[in-house]
Formats: sequence, C-alpha cells, structure tokens
Amino acid sequence: MPKIKTNRGAAKRFKKTGTGKVKRAHAFTSHILTHKTSKRKRNLRQSNTVAAVDQKNICALIPYM
Repeated sequence: MPKIKTNRGAAKRFKKTGTGKVKRAHAFTSHILTHKTSKRKRNLRQSNTVAAVDQKNICALIPYM
C-alpha cells in the first residue's frame, strides 16, 4: 500500500491531542474586531475540539499527525 498524502490545508488548521481528539481554532478573529467585545475576542482565542461527527473525516485528511 502506498503512503497516504496529508492534506496540507487541514494540517495547518488542525492538530491532534494526546488522546486522539482533534483541536481547531475559532473563526471570526481576523478582521472587523473593533465592534467585538474584549470578552468575545478573548474567548475566541481559546482552542476547541472538532465535533464528533467530523472527527473521522478530518483524521483521514491528517493520517500521520
């Protein structure tokens, strides 16, 4: 069997945790930040995990991470 190519876009967006879950960043943090509250921007900086229904598909995109 040949090696599976890693999807480079997914590799830049997702990381696997030690337990095998997939971490992701929040959206809405790149521009138009002046009207967002400090609390909202602070909470958007925190990482989050991918939903369980998407986990299998994303793991297929990043097989060796």
